[in-house]
Amino acid sequence: MTGAEYGLRHGDYTALITARGAAVRVLQHRGRDLVVPFPAGGPNPHFRGVVVAPWPNRIPDGTYTFGGVDYQVPVNEPARQCALHGFTPGLDWTLEARTESALTLSSSIGPTPGYPFALTVTARYRLDGDGLHTAVTAANVGDRASPYGVCPHPYLLAGPAPLDAWSLEVPADTFLEVTADRLLPLATRPVAGHEYDFRAARVIGATAIDHAFTDVAFDGEGQACVLVRDPGGTGVGMAWDRSSGWVQLYTGDTEPPLPNRLGLAVEPMSCPPDAFNTGTDLVRLEPGASHHAAWRIFAT
Repeated sequence: MTGAEYGLRHGDYTALITARGAAVRVLQHRGRDLVVPFPAGGPNPHFRGVVVAPWPNRIPDGTYTFGGVDYQVPVNEPARQCALHGFTPGLDWTLEARTESALTLSSSIGPTPGYPFALTVTARYRLDGDGLHTAVTAANVGDRASPYGVCPHPYLLAGPAPLDAWSLEVPADTFLEVTADRLLPLATRPVAGHEYDFRAARVIGATAIDHAFTDVAFDGEGQACVLVRDPGGTGVGMAWDRSSGWVQLYTGDTEPPLPNRLGLAVEPMSCPPDAFNTGTDLVRLEPGASHHAAWRIFAT
């Protein structure tokens, strides 16, 4: 359940953030939804808008090895037998500070048998004329090094037209090929010549995407940005910093009777799927160390 929620306002932007999962339940610009919302007081479908930690995406069978020790975390994606999206989406975050346009929430992770590490995670939200800014900091408050990764999980809404009609721009040269049944990593492939090449904006059409992209192009200010635009002229963007060298895109394809392709999930990730096993870009947080990641959603 969503639990308590907190409203934010600045200029043309408004937002509602829930205590459960520190989720962006609503984000609007001049009354237009920029993310797929979900009802208050009930369950959050498909992890909409949550902060995901200490691992983004999935760990197959919930098993991993770190520091030469084998661990088992709960499997919460039974159809694919994977541990999905860490612990923070199911936590009730604590209110630390609040103003009309800013909010700080915190949560604690571990130690548990499958994750015997202790982290404090703080999420800071701020609305200004450039949109909704989010900054997430994880601090290792335990006595041993811990594996860590983080990402947000919003479903962006470009406008009223169906997702198939939206144009998409993704500044990434490479995507991660995955197995068809469990979406587990196989190998990276260049997007050049592939249906996932959106380096120049083009219409999504019927393309189904549930893949991580990397070799991301950051600008001179250290920012990367995914843009989606509705044919009617509206749009939404998501920008992030160099702490996330990966971005997961998901076109929200579901089987009936579930609603299909409602929005585009855009998830800047500090590491790729199954990084707890592969070690690829996995953050090793030493005792007393912290990790910081930031992103922003804005209207275009």
